Amino acid sequence: MKAVVVAHGEVDPGDIAHVRGADLVIAADGGSVHLERWGIAPHLIVGDLDSIDERTRSRISRLQVERHPAEKDKTDTELAVDRALAAGADEVVLIGALGGARLDHAVANTLLLALEHVSPRVRLVRGALSMRVIHGGQRADLLGREGDLVTLVAVGGDAQGVVTAGLRYPLRSETLRLGSSRGVSNEIGAAAASVSVGAGCLLVIEDGRMSASGPEQQPKA
Repeated sequence: MKAVVVAHGEVDPGDIAHVRGADLVIAADGGSVHLERWGIAPHLIVGDLDSIDERTRSRISRLQVERHPAEKDKTDTELAVDRALAAGADEVVLIGALGGARLDHAVANTLLLALEHVSPRVRLVRGALSMRVIHGGQRADLLGREGDLVTLVAVGGDAQGVVTAGLRYPLRSETLRLGSSRGVSNEIGAAAASVSVGAGCLLVIEDGRMSASGPEQQPKA
C-alpha cells in the first residue's frame, strides 16, 4: 500500500501526482491547506491543528481528524508518518517537508528518515528531489536518470563499506565520515545505478533538477 503524508512546508506543483496515486493520504496539520488548494480531501488529518485557521477548520470539520495536544514529544509530521506506517503502508512518500520559515522542521523531517522503523519505507520528495536513508547491510537502486546528481551523507556516525555502481565517481567499500562533504555531488553515469552500505547509516539524495556539469565536491575513487 502506498501512502502520502503532506506536511506544511513548501510543495512543488508536480507533487500532486504522488497524492493522486496514493492509497492513503494523511495531512500533517497545515499540510491540509495544500490538499485543499489541490481539491483533494485527505483520509486523515493528524496534529494539533495550530497551523490551520478557524475558517479552514470549519471546512475540514467533516473530515477524520486525529488531534494531538500542542505540547508533545513528536512533531505533527512524525506523528503522521507513524500513522501511515501503522496503517500498513509499505511505501510512504513525504511531501511538504522542506522549505518555509522553519529550518528546524526541515532538518528534523530529513533526519526522521534515519529512524530504523521509518527507513527504507519512507521517501522525502519535493519535485525532482528525493531523499531516503539506508542502514548497514542495505542496498538502494537509484531512481534517477543519467546525469542526475546523487549525494551520499553519513548520518549518526561514519558510514562504512559504502559501495556504488553506475556513478561517475565510484566508491569501493569506503568510509564516508560523519560531517564530511566527500559524498556531495556525485552523478549517475549509467543505467542500473545503486548504492549499498556495510555498516552505519547513509542519507541518499537524488536531484534531477541540478546540473551535474561542474560539481563542487567529488568523491575520490
